[in-house]
Amino acid sequence: MRVEVHDTPFHPWKALQQYENDVIAREYPGKYGASAVFVGTMRDFNEGDEITGMTLEHYPGMTEKELANIVGEARQRWQLLEELLLHRVGDLAPNDPIVLVAVWSAHRKDAFEACRYIMEALKSRAPFWKKEQLDEGYRWVEKNTDGY
Repeated sequence: MRVEVHDTPFHPWKALQQYENDVIAREYPGKYGASAVFVGTMRDFNEGDEITGMTLEHYPGMTEKELANIVGEARQRWQLLEELLLHRVGDLAPNDPIVLVAVWSAHRKDAFEACRYIMEALKSRAPFWKKEQLDEGYRWVEKNTDGY
C-alpha cells in the first residue's frame, strides 16, 4: 500500500506506470488479473458557477492517517494485492489531477468495488477543505458531490 499527499502537481499515468514497474511487476508477477484506476481532476464548474481555480487544504498527518485507514478498510472487505492512493493539495487549476486511486486484485469485481469504495470514502471522510475561486471572489465548498 502506498498513500501520499502531494503539494506539487503529479502526473497520474506516469505515477501509475512507475508503481507498476517498481512494485507490481516485482512483487506480484502473474498474480493479478485485474486493476481498477480512478483519476479525478478539477473541473471548471460547480453549483452552476464557473470555477477558475481552487485551493485544497488538509490537516497534515491526520489526512494521511485517514486515507491509510480507508485503504485498510478496503483491504479487509475485498481481496486486494496492492493499492496506490495519491492526493493533491494546494492551488489547482481546471483539469489538474487531484486524486489517483489504483488497486490490483486477482479478480475484477474486487478491484472495481474496492476502487470505488476508496474514492467515495475519501470524499466523505478525509480531512480536506476546498476553497473555490470564482470571478467574484472565493467560497468554501460545503459538501462534496455525491458519487452514488
